[in-house]
Formats: sequence, structure tokens, C-alpha cells
Amino acid sequence: MSTAYDSSNIFAKIIRGELPAYKVYEDADTLAFMDIMPRSRGHALVIPKTPARNILDANPSQLAACLATAQKVGRAAMKAFDADGLTLQQFNETAGGQVVFHLHFHVLPRWSSQKLQPHTGQMEKPEVLAANAEKLRQALEAG
Repeated sequence: MSTAYDSSNIFAKIIRGELPAYKVYEDADTLAFMDIMPRSRGHALVIPKTPARNILDANPSQLAACLATAQKVGRAAMKAFDADGLTLQQFNETAGGQVVFHLHFHVLPRWSSQKLQPHTGQMEKPEVLAANAEKLRQALEAG
């Protein structure tokens, strides 16, 4: 099992601008963008801009920055999508369910009447992702 950070991972490429993303929030330390295979409407990801494989090697400032951003994005998602609740998920190493080896937090708006969708690898339509990103950005701007 390799536990070294791989700078060629998809999230590192998004940070460097080598791959596109439906960005919703960015500050000096973090980036939030739409999950392209969402498990709920408005499913976003929050990542640190600096290398960290997962929570096991992240430093306290990376974790604090990510959680502060996850809270902002979560509050905005509750408003933007009229959600009943929110789930925050974070996975570590393959056995823990991690697929992309750059620290990330899943921010999932939830509704009492709907179960969380399975992670099937089904990509959402670009126009849906763009519309959801815009809703989140507007809610973030509104505070």
C-alpha cells in the first residue's frame, strides 16, 4: 500500500487548472466544487489547495480550513436546495472507501423523503452540474 501523496491525482490537477471543475467557492486555502458523480442534488467536494493524501497525513491547519469551508458550503447548500439536513463524509485509504487520494470532504444536502443515492459512477449532465454550482454560488454570495 502506497501512502505517499501523488501529485498527479485528479484533484491536484483541478487545483492547478489542468482539469475543469464546476467551482463554487475558493479562498487562499481551500477549493469547493461540484462532485461530477453526485449522490444527492447539490453534492459538493471541499479540498485543501495544498497536498494531503487524506486525514491521516493532513496537518491541523488544512483540516481546520477544510471544515470551515465545508460549513460555509453546507449552509449555502441547505438554503440553495431547500434541504432538510446535511451529511458530511470523508474517506481514508482504499479500505476506508477513498477513491481519489487527495484529502476531500463530501458535502451532501439531504431530504427526509429521499435516501442517499448509491455511488454508481454515473456522471451527472454538465448542464445540471452548472446549474447546481450557480445555485450554490448565489447562496454563498447571499450569506
